[in-house]
Amino acid sequence: MTSDQSIITQKTRELCQAILDQPDLKSARERIDRFASDTQARSQYESLMAKGQALQEKQQLALPLTQEEIASFERERDAFLNNPVARGFLDAQEQLQNVHRSINQFVARTLELGRLPTQEDFDDGCGDGCGCGHDHGHQH
Repeated sequence: MTSDQSIITQKTRELCQAILDQPDLKSARERIDRFASDTQARSQYESLMAKGQALQEKQQLALPLTQEEIASFERERDAFLNNPVARGFLDAQEQLQNVHRSINQFVARTLELGRLPTQEDFDDGCGDGCGCGHDHGHQH
């Protein structure tokens, strides 16, 4: 490993530790762990995912969905979303995904621009190659 790589690895580890030290992310991890240890919530989740997958497969085969199938799925979904442990899990998952996306965007934009991005670099709302027709300040 070159010294440049070891510096990047060291700084990446520092970033990861800073992420782990954030109280709101610790809380998110705790909510995910609570869900993982809650047999009822996990069972609801697995059943809901299986039912959703079955309905999606039916739709992909152009088979009609019955009102009862839809109502049954919606009842199960509502019961899952009304379970506080399950709701906490979904919120925590979304929170972690947002952090992940934000970090990825920042690193990707840094590599694209060859400098630290400013807020304005993110305000355009599109990424390089988004196809919207704007050049977004990228050199081609």
